[in-house]
Amino acid sequence: MLQKLIYYCQIKSIERICLSFIVIALKNFKITPLQTNLFKKLNFIYPWRSYQEKFLTNFSTHISDDHFHVIAPPGSGKTVLGLEIVKRIGKKTLVLTPTLTIRNQWEDRLQHFFTTDKNFKSVSFDIKSLYEITFSTYQSLHSFYKTFENKEDYFNYFKTNGIETIVLDEAHHLKNAWWKCLYDLKQSSSHTIVALTATPPYDSDRSEITKYFQLCGEIDDEIATPDLVKEQNLCPHQDYVYLSKPSDIEINYIVNFRKEIAAFIDELKTDETFKLFLQDHRFYKDPSRCIDELYGNPEFFSAIIIFLKSTGEIIPFEKIQILGFENEKDVEIPPLTNDWVELLLQNILDDRLNLLDYEAYLLTIEKRLKKLNILDNNKVNFIGNNRIYKSLFSSPSKLKSIVKIIDHEFQHLGNQLQSVILTDYIRNEFLNTPKNIIKSINKLGVVPIFQNLRVSIENKHMLAVLSGSLVIIHANLLAEFYLYENEDDYTIKPLECDAEYVIISGKSSSKSHLVAAITNLFEKGKIKILVGTKSLLGEGWDAPAINTLILASFVGSFVTSNQMRGRAIRSQINNPSKTGNIWHLACIDPTIKDGGRDLEILKRRFDAFLGISNTEENYISNGFERLALPKNITLENVDSININTLEIASKREDISKKWNAAIFTGNKLGREIKLYFQGKKPYPKQKKIYFNDAVKYTFVELTITLSFFLPEFLLKNLHLLISKGVLYFVYTTLAFLGLNFGQKAYKAIKLYLQYGIIHKDIEKMANAIMDTLYELHHFTTEKSTIKIITDLLHQGDVTCSIQGANQIESTLFINALNEMLQPIENPRYVIVKDVWYRKKLDIQNYFPVPQLFGDKKERCEIFLKNWSDHMGKSNVFYTRHLEGRKMLVKARLFHISGAIKEVTKKSIIWK
Repeated sequence: MLQKLIYYCQIKSIERICLSFIVIALKNFKITPLQTNLFKKLNFIYPWRSYQEKFLTNFSTHISDDHFHVIAPPGSGKTVLGLEIVKRIGKKTLVLTPTLTIRNQWEDRLQHFFTTDKNFKSVSFDIKSLYEITFSTYQSLHSFYKTFENKEDYFNYFKTNGIETIVLDEAHHLKNAWWKCLYDLKQSSSHTIVALTATPPYDSDRSEITKYFQLCGEIDDEIATPDLVKEQNLCPHQDYVYLSKPSDIEINYIVNFRKEIAAFIDELKTDETFKLFLQDHRFYKDPSRCIDELYGNPEFFSAIIIFLKSTGEIIPFEKIQILGFENEKDVEIPPLTNDWVELLLQNILDDRLNLLDYEAYLLTIEKRLKKLNILDNNKVNFIGNNRIYKSLFSSPSKLKSIVKIIDHEFQHLGNQLQSVILTDYIRNEFLNTPKNIIKSINKLGVVPIFQNLRVSIENKHMLAVLSGSLVIIHANLLAEFYLYENEDDYTIKPLECDAEYVIISGKSSSKSHLVAAITNLFEKGKIKILVGTKSLLGEGWDAPAINTLILASFVGSFVTSNQMRGRAIRSQINNPSKTGNIWHLACIDPTIKDGGRDLEILKRRFDAFLGISNTEENYISNGFERLALPKNITLENVDSININTLEIASKREDISKKWNAAIFTGNKLGREIKLYFQGKKPYPKQKKIYFNDAVKYTFVELTITLSFFLPEFLLKNLHLLISKGVLYFVYTTLAFLGLNFGQKAYKAIKLYLQYGIIHKDIEKMANAIMDTLYELHHFTTEKSTIKIITDLLHQGDVTCSIQGANQIESTLFINALNEMLQPIENPRYVIVKDVWYRKKLDIQNYFPVPQLFGDKKERCEIFLKNWSDHMGKSNVFYTRHLEGRKMLVKARLFHISGAIKEVTKKSIIWK
């Protein structure tokens, strides 16, 4: 019996030792033997929307790499989905937000949507006291980070307290200082990173975008705006642009500025000293002696040649031949434009250390540029200095636009109007402006907008101001205000210029309550027009009653604009017919055909806005083109454009119809690239040229083939000629030619007639890129489910889209194709399709290898193989060697006139 007991104890000891080893091993792999979900008691108490269910179904596959990066528009329930993700991960979590308001929303959503008693205790707002789930801000984390002299202590603090999941809300804020403390924390240990954003910061510079994706990981999933409209989480909505004309003073300033630049360029062209200076420049005088330097900056060399040619100088071919051109016709020297003169002068000033003999003369040019306001901070700018830009961005003409928009919307909505106007600055200096001089206010801001509306609208009680430091309401609303607020918490002061309005100031403890109180009055319809700052109301502020939003902001990024826009597109409970009108303001530059700088920046911001088209073709897309505004905007057509815009905006019922129709034409967001038609003539005329080129192309191909085929065919089939007769031989020959070349010629003529050469090339390029992405394992989706579609639009533009690929795959594909279609800059590898008749037909022969494939020689060779399979035999050149640099310069000079044009446009389309 004793021996059995000893044996039993030995066995149990062995089991305990084995169990200890297992526990140690599991700990090393960061797995606990019986790990439990910390948040199993939390359960979402409402049914999920269909798009949310789909999103959560895909979650488990995306989280496998400990990253989950999501694009979710305002109104998609991003916070609730974030909490569900936290619950499913089940680990101790730190949630970070950009503001206290958004931080508090997370805790509010947790208690109201995931518990039945609103009493989940394991919550903290203090980063110095971490609970199962801690809500804090990026500012708090950054401040906490700076308190540690030894950063290891900072890392160990979170490790010791068991933080394993970090949620980054509104992750687009993470680009600079806030990024550093988070990235260091991420690198210190294995954390699960969940990043949520409405708009990735694509408009930031390359280094900031790189940092952003290093922290957040690649985009895993995206909730589409059409899905949200379909589920009635977002209301049908439309963007409109209201144009304004600069004042006479602004117009005169701009026109005079343009005239002075034109006169300066004319003087420069007739300045023999400047001409001799360029002729004596080392690049032009003896290019063979500075070949490496010239290859490093071919644009400077091009600008010298273009300028000299514009003065009547005959450019010897040997000056250009050094670049490797065999025929003078291979190079098209474009006409001189302001862009080329700007580039020329900028390079001359940057090259001054090599031009010491001309320093006195260059000093006179520099003084002249400064006098004309062309030179600022050593940068030559012919488009317009900061004074012009700021004048248009904040033009007082936009104050009149706002009054007209509000008047128009009130005429059509009446008491249903719920409008918010967001701008950048408060401008307190105009607070007590007398009525008779309000129209002379020359700055854009909260107070100027309020003052202009105050003297323009009839129902003055509708108007209010809400900003961080200034709150104004109509005195008649005070009784309603005090129904919800304590009088002792606020001070009331009548507005000096109009006693019907009062300024409300809250004590420090009641400031957040003041924002909530004014928002409540707006939501109840007591306030109809609310003027505020984007810093307070542009992100995180929730007021679903808004049906008219005017964005009078000119400071900020794509991200900020999209956040502001999101205030107006939320659906409203008990108002299923709500539609949202979003108004954008632009002051045109009458000296520029496309409207000028203010409109140009607005166009770029539209890349972040997904919406319905205003065209006959009904579709959902991002980008400015969907608004169908004229390409050339002048002082003469501004009024007619605005009248048409107001008429469209008044038909709100059409917005809902268009959304409902367009939503069911697709089921997924797809990425598309558009190559703009670059013909020198209108497309219908150019199409005839395409046809002629097609015939030439086919004829050349047949001629080349027959020159090799016919002699050999005659020799091999001579016995047929003798035995069967001449007629039989002719029939046989024609039949053979018809079978081998007739069908090919027919297809070529038909293809070129219908699409032109570029359409065919883009389809081939796209397939070469896709095959390479598969071979390099960037694509994992089943190839049979992916489809590449190229289309020719009626104006001659060509589009290419990919269907069936996931978010990351489609982004990689479109980015690679876009790189290939852009003018060549400085790629590591260049592909050359050196076919002589392509040059004759004005077809591009030089293409940059996309950066994704050009980082290593082996990857480039894989791409070249696939390229050759689709595009025909080609050569690749490494541009970091002398011969490759020579080829690169030649490629950059090939049709160099297109180097400063917008060539392509990337879009997101619902298909």
